[in-house]
Amino acid sequence: MGRPRLFDERQAVAAACRVFWTKGYDGTTTEDLCEATGLGRSSIYNTFKSKPDLFRRSLEYYVDTMTDRQVSVLRDETVDAPERIRRLLAVIVDDEMNNRREGYGAGCFTVNTITGLTSKDTDVAEILDRDLERRLDSLRSLLVLGKADGSITSHLDADGLAWYLVSVIYGMRVSAQSGVDEPVLRQITDATLAALTC
Repeated sequence: MGRPRLFDERQAVAAACRVFWTKGYDGTTTEDLCEATGLGRSSIYNTFKSKPDLFRRSLEYYVDTMTDRQVSVLRDETVDAPERIRRLLAVIVDDEMNNRREGYGAGCFTVNTITGLTSKDTDVAEILDRDLERRLDSLRSLLVLGKADGSITSHLDADGLAWYLVSVIYGMRVSAQSGVDEPVLRQITDATLAALTC
């Protein structure tokens, strides 16, 4: 019988997630992971098998955590569709500004991974594809509702608008990472809402 683990595996994944998010896959060393998680090299490899395995677990943790938060905003039935979208974009801006204040101006882990690893690792690509489809489904459902009640007046269909919003969010993340100030990100939010209700 093996010895029981004396650490919280999810907490270790969360700590590793922050390192991969900040430094990227190639820039993260085993020593970085040991320091962040508080685990020795043998504990890391006995639990997670390999650096790619821990990276995939970290990415899954990130997309589950972030997408759960975003989907919960989109499902708030106390406000109409444009207000839910405004609140979602506010969450994006707030996250980016908080990361910058805390010294983690790393942008979005998902966006960083899309531009760096998806062509090299099919498992990573599958994680990102599932996450993208979940976010698109949530946006489509809300946009259909908004079109039905008249709060979304754009002539574009819900699918096109969902892709537009995902692209805006990616763009806001990259812009924030490049140093764009908060007032500009708020203007992007205003312009996005204007496009949905024009």
